[in-house]
Amino acid sequence: MSYTELEHGYQGLRKTRPFFHPQTNDGQKGSDSDTDDGGTGATKQVVVGVCAMSKKSQSKPMREILMRLQEFQYIRILVFPEETIVTTPVEEWPIVDCLISFHSKGFPLEKALQYANLRHPYVINNLHMQYDIQDRRKVYAILESQGIEIPRYAVLDRDSSDPKHHELIESEDHVEVNGVVFNKPFVEKPVSAEDHNIYIYYPTSAGGGSQRLFRKIGSRSSVYSPESRVRKTGSFIYEDFMPTDGTDVKVYTVGPDYAHAEARKSPALDGKVERDSEGKEIRYPVILSNAEKLISRKVCLAFKQTVCGFDLLRANGKSFVCDVNGFSFVKNSNKYYDDCAKILGNMILRELAPTLHIPWSVPFQLDDPPIVPTTFGKMMELRCVVAVIRHGDRTPKQKMKVEVRHPKFFEIFEKYGGKRDGAVKLKRPKQLQEVLDIARYLLNEIEQRSAPELADKQSKLEQLKSVLEMYGHFSGINRKVQMKYQPKGRPKSSSSDDGENQNGPAEPSLVLIVKWGGELTPAGRIQAEELGRIFRCMYPGGQGEYAGTQGLGLLRLHSTYRHDLKIYASDEGRVQMTAAAFAKGLLALEGELTPILVQMVKSANTNGLLDNDNEASKYQDTAKSRLHSLMQEDRDFTAEDRAAINPCNSISINLALDFVKNPVRCCERVQQLIHKLMAIVRLKKDDPKTRDATLYHGETWELMGRRWGKIEKDFCSKNSLFDISKIPDIYDCIKYDLQHNQHTLQFDQAEDLYIHAKYLADIVIPQEYGMTMMEKLTISQGICTPLLKKIKADLQRNIEEAGEEIVNRLNPRYSHGVSSPGRHVRTRLYFTSESHLHSLLTVLRFGGLLNAQDDSLKDEQWRRAMEYVSMVAEINYMSQVVILLYEDPTKDPSSEERFHVELHFSPGVNCCVQKNLPPGPGFRPHSRNDARNKSSSDNSPSESPGPSSPAAVRKKGESSIPVSEPIPIRGSPLRPASDVFPSLSFEEKNVGSASKSERQGSRKIHRNDGETKARSFEASRRPGVPDTTV
Repeated sequence: MSYTELEHGYQGLRKTRPFFHPQTNDGQKGSDSDTDDGGTGATKQVVVGVCAMSKKSQSKPMREILMRLQEFQYIRILVFPEETIVTTPVEEWPIVDCLISFHSKGFPLEKALQYANLRHPYVINNLHMQYDIQDRRKVYAILESQGIEIPRYAVLDRDSSDPKHHELIESEDHVEVNGVVFNKPFVEKPVSAEDHNIYIYYPTSAGGGSQRLFRKIGSRSSVYSPESRVRKTGSFIYEDFMPTDGTDVKVYTVGPDYAHAEARKSPALDGKVERDSEGKEIRYPVILSNAEKLISRKVCLAFKQTVCGFDLLRANGKSFVCDVNGFSFVKNSNKYYDDCAKILGNMILRELAPTLHIPWSVPFQLDDPPIVPTTFGKMMELRCVVAVIRHGDRTPKQKMKVEVRHPKFFEIFEKYGGKRDGAVKLKRPKQLQEVLDIARYLLNEIEQRSAPELADKQSKLEQLKSVLEMYGHFSGINRKVQMKYQPKGRPKSSSSDDGENQNGPAEPSLVLIVKWGGELTPAGRIQAEELGRIFRCMYPGGQGEYAGTQGLGLLRLHSTYRHDLKIYASDEGRVQMTAAAFAKGLLALEGELTPILVQMVKSANTNGLLDNDNEASKYQDTAKSRLHSLMQEDRDFTAEDRAAINPCNSISINLALDFVKNPVRCCERVQQLIHKLMAIVRLKKDDPKTRDATLYHGETWELMGRRWGKIEKDFCSKNSLFDISKIPDIYDCIKYDLQHNQHTLQFDQAEDLYIHAKYLADIVIPQEYGMTMMEKLTISQGICTPLLKKIKADLQRNIEEAGEEIVNRLNPRYSHGVSSPGRHVRTRLYFTSESHLHSLLTVLRFGGLLNAQDDSLKDEQWRRAMEYVSMVAEINYMSQVVILLYEDPTKDPSSEERFHVELHFSPGVNCCVQKNLPPGPGFRPHSRNDARNKSSSDNSPSESPGPSSPAAVRKKGESSIPVSEPIPIRGSPLRPASDVFPSLSFEEKNVGSASKSERQGSRKIHRNDGETKARSFEASRRPGVPDTTV
């Protein structure tokens, strides 16, 4: 959508003006010709000279403004020909009363200064200051002197003879410039403002590399490069990277009291320039805060540039100026052209009319166009979307423990603060390289027989070396090493330990734990992008009149800066990359994930959003211990066993108990199948025909064998007891191999192993978060209370709307072409791991949203929703809980019908084996075509509910309940191509409906009972969110 559309209707249709052709003049100052004053004689005019390169003076914005200036009765425009500017002495230049002159490539600024000193015209933009604008060092110095916020910076001046001005120390994730440290991400700018080759360097934790910005070439303004080292020649400014959520704000002043601001997609985000049908970069006018208006005034006065453009970064609740461009025009805004010409014309005449004896007085200033009020129909306004989403498909998580006492390990332990904290976590590439060097050194010592005491550690050291050497490089997001100090040596051996004899002397030692795996797979990235695209359809215009392009409503809402989006993720690499891939799909971005991750995704761990309470871990350990003892009984489950294991009577756990019957026998079957799988892996590894086969995500037969070999060893102890805590790992591995490696592995009984592990996991995983309702609530509160408080604040803020927020909001004065310009939707997305989804669902189920147990039984819609959640066995990849807040501004603020809250849940992706997930009741919001669709669907066999539809399994007597009936959606984009998801099945989902009366407040089942909250806790069997129209 372009300015042409935005300004449709601006002040009605403007009268057609004659096209303005720039005039040239032979040098007569204050010419009395051109305008006739009603036959009374010639009228004096102010001659305004435009001295700039022809590319600028003949540009469309300049011509638009000059055309409007020409309409002033007492102003005549004269444009200096470029040949005159470049080749003719200034003494022969035309004589003018007012000079508009500005520097660009090839412009002789010195000659313009000479002309100004010679003729003394009224100069619109100070010429001396234009030298300073060409040097970023001077620009920042001037901004600092005026008290204007700028990013923290340092100058590396390699042109200086003083070595203190060009000291650079480069490390892996930071640089030190003249003693000032800049951690990645940071920005590297050439000191010359004419050089647009600006680089942004990313930290290794986000994948490293750099984004290289340049002056727009076609549809690109930047490219991603894997190069992480800074430039070694030239002088640069280094500054902190400001997280702006992918948006830049450009401000254009016309005098100190006028500023036009517009936002655009940051060129650093994906490098693609968004253009409209006319080929212009898409930008939208936004509202400046009072503080930003003051900044505009200061910039205009400090640089003495009446017409001046500068770049504003909105980050961390503040506004920073990062560049001043000097004379700049808005590219495509009729309102700006009108305002600019009016202000400049009045400014020139106010200054020169008295001295030239021109009978001019300041005219009456017309009011700005009125702000168009948002028109609300009977539909409710979507105000807020909050979603908590699990990460996408990942590789199996693995770890290895080994007790070490070698001095080299103690050295690195102390080097990184382990002595102070008792433990150390090493994730940075440099740190991992040091551990790898130690492992290589010790293995070499063992080979040389110079360290016999290490011989029993050889296999563990070899595995450590192998893990750290995977992928050929360190990215900082897929491996980590932990060391924990044991003052009296390692306690009793555990199943994942190295099996060292614990009867020796109790000397201090370190437990070294290496963790790897758990990386987002290519399939996981595709899942996240796909869900991001599906997510758009919840927003206004997601379907309906925009059905030709699914989800265009969200893109339109976001690009016109009426969408306040924040994305949070925990610090695991798989979670952060999922968030970045989701953002890429949601906002239709292009390019690599690293720039999107750095600019769009905020770390939720910095403010404790995804921190776990230590007390919750203690309760979890207690629940796990009791569960594990119950699962060690070698007999069929008794009624007492079932009650003890599943006191909340979950449907999915009951089904799993029915299948397992005897837990020990089921575990034995799993162990047998693992033995058979291991035999196949060893066979494939040694067979010349298959040993070089490529497994998914670069895994080798050796690594797969170690992965399953460790599980085989750990699952069953020497006394034939099964370690139930390993069941999630077994299920994790077989699900991964069945989806990604079965075509190569060709294990005939893979599905049998999957099904047995799946049913065991269906019991173990949910019950590790507590067995009784109180245990579940206690553990869940400990895990997700900070997140719940944040979600509550997100929703409450929409109701209160207190204070002025620094967000990019569309300026209503420019928004005549945008329906409902006042609509401002807040979206908060939280990406996290399985534990937070389990905990959030528990709080919603058992946390008392309904006032009493009796209410929950009476509310049929709630009962059905809870029954569905009870049937869901697994919180799979891309599971999500979505909360939608709607408002009907036509209702009284104190009315129960003013606000409407909906809860949505999807259990995520379907596995390639078990696709028969329980169907959800579904949800479909009201649309204008509801009645027509309803009537047609009643008689159409193609739209009748299928066997998996809720209507097909509805109990007798429910037809009178005023709840929504499901209506399948035809032509949905939700099913991915089979070649994109070769090992996943994303089935079509059923989408239910809500009647118009329900959406406006009568949705509550018992309207006369004083129930204050309208709810719709509906569920979907697709990994996507409900496909909706608002």
